[in-house]
Amino acid sequence: MVSQYISHAMEKSSWIRKMFEAGNEMKRIHGAENVFDLSLGNPIVEPPDAFFKTLEKLAADRNSGKHRYMSNAGFADVREKIADSLSNRQILDTKPEHIVMSCGAGGGINVILRTLLDQGDEVVVLAPFFSEYQFYIRNHHGKVVVAETDHNFNISIKNLEKKISNKTRAIILNSPNNPSGRIYDEATLQQFVELLNHKQNKFNEEIYIISDEPYREIVYNQKSVPSVTKMYDNSFLVYSWSKSLAIPGDRIGYIAMNSKMKHAKKIVDGLIFCTRILGFINAPAIMQLAVAELLETTVDVDYYERKKNYLYQKLSKAGYDVVEPEGTFYIFPKIPESDDLTFVERAKEKKVLIVPGMGFGRKGYFRISFCTDDRTIQKACEQLSSLL
Repeated sequence: MVSQYISHAMEKSSWIRKMFEAGNEMKRIHGAENVFDLSLGNPIVEPPDAFFKTLEKLAADRNSGKHRYMSNAGFADVREKIADSLSNRQILDTKPEHIVMSCGAGGGINVILRTLLDQGDEVVVLAPFFSEYQFYIRNHHGKVVVAETDHNFNISIKNLEKKISNKTRAIILNSPNNPSGRIYDEATLQQFVELLNHKQNKFNEEIYIISDEPYREIVYNQKSVPSVTKMYDNSFLVYSWSKSLAIPGDRIGYIAMNSKMKHAKKIVDGLIFCTRILGFINAPAIMQLAVAELLETTVDVDYYERKKNYLYQKLSKAGYDVVEPEGTFYIFPKIPESDDLTFVERAKEKKVLIVPGMGFGRKGYFRISFCTDDRTIQKACEQLSSLL
């Protein structure tokens, strides 16, 4: 039998996956060309040519021992290159010994939470949030605490202040944000850091920032992503190449600590230990070596920006209340009625698959993923316009 915890969790599992699976069944019945699936953030673009050339070069080298076990933290030279890149790009001043390679961002967040949390510790997430966060936190016996952002999806310092207690162990930030596309601005992040420093002093306890940044390179209108991890000593940066190189199936990322973190040596030892005992052992060897040569390489962001512009214009013109995304490949419109589940079912009847806002902790909205082909987006917009 499945455990009671997992059975209960499965009932509340990701709406993203539910809609994706529903879409597969609808495509089987109606034909893929007649179903307009905007549910899953699964890039249809192929990785850049440089990625394949790098893999070919690595595969041709049969004498390096690169397929053997390594340090659980990952290859030392890979971590050194990442540390140099973060410093040169003024994202974070860190050291190679404060970087741990991970099986994607999801793997990295689980490693951090396993390292930090005791039974009943609280982790604050900002709604709307990536739906899997709540399961990651509960995996490690933590308690999920939700702080609402404002109507434009910016951090509400007032709301957040009320949610931080003497049991708060960490706060997860995701900027650019999935599902809203919002980038948290530097002035707000400075206020956020001031609040955390005040709370740390008040409770005499460390409160950690976990900054989840898989969409850092997917930004529009020449926006930049302010780095909260260099503003705050007790912070972790979690990164994945799933989106920037369009390789979500290859599960490669890293954890980078602010080197000024209190008890940094013990914490990084904990990250390495938890990488092992959670069964990851280490991040995939070939992918570590590949991404180390591709630190300045990304997919064509203009491809996504064109789709974002089309969707934003069409939905706004149709009458939807929508905040223009600043990054990611998602848009998060407000629904024109009270129940987002009812609206999503109405869209489904039109063979359009979208994800209800309740799956991201914000009822009354729905998420569209636009990392798909133009025809699907155009046909979906026609059907969504007819629902108003």
